[in-house]
Amino acid sequence: MTFSIVARDGGQWGVAVASKFLAVGAYVPAGRAGAGALATQAWANLAYKADGIALLAEGREAAAVVDALTRNDEMASKRQLGVVGTATAATYTGSECSAWAGGRAGDDYAIQGNILTGPEVVEAAERALLATTGPLARRLLAALRAADDAGGDSRGRQSAALLVVEEGGGYGGGSDVLVDLRVDDSPAPVPELFRLLDLYDLYFGKPDPATLVAFEDVRDEVDALLRKLGYAGVAEWDRWVGTENYEERDVPDKVDPLVLDRLRAQAGS
Repeated sequence: MTFSIVARDGGQWGVAVASKFLAVGAYVPAGRAGAGALATQAWANLAYKADGIALLAEGREAAAVVDALTRNDEMASKRQLGVVGTATAATYTGSECSAWAGGRAGDDYAIQGNILTGPEVVEAAERALLATTGPLARRLLAALRAADDAGGDSRGRQSAALLVVEEGGGYGGGSDVLVDLRVDDSPAPVPELFRLLDLYDLYFGKPDPATLVAFEDVRDEVDALLRKLGYAGVAEWDRWVGTENYEERDVPDKVDPLVLDRLRAQAGS
């Protein structure tokens, strides 16, 4: 029912997944910073998530985690699993998973799928993952899109999700969940996931110091744009920033060009 990519990049672990299944992100992915990540699918055993992460946190190798989870599972032949730990990765496909089903694994990734149009789906995901540079979230989505373009789930499309964990990566540093985005029901879930990641980067990404402009240089423009939106000019800049949730990009006496562009667009300028 699903195809997924589990990967590690430095101190980040992540899972990207898509399926002809409602809210796949609620069931398949799991991860913990410093331990690893996994995807449980086909006839998904959700107990694999907590149990598998606990085993990874003990320092077990990925193959040993797969063996421990499937060994006494009476339905293991119908399960599919991808696991990436701190140094190893493994993929597992039970003998009774619906065709086409299979996977590929490397040192720091595991790619798997079932009810796919064919092996070209996981092969395309692997090529894209290895060829793409940049943040892990972007690499995972590139692999997911390549798999989807290659045929994906043979039954069609419905949902997709992206999970990335990193120590202290959560909002305000209070958790390890760096990215947790889901498209629960859509005819085009993978493109929608890209749109959401772009918004995530806008709202929660940090401004590039090299691109910041002095507030005084754009004061008159900002004042006019805010007044056009019904604010009391630059005196309510902080109010507008808070209303639009751009706090992560707010720098004293500076303006992030991305935020200025959003203000222009909102004001119809």
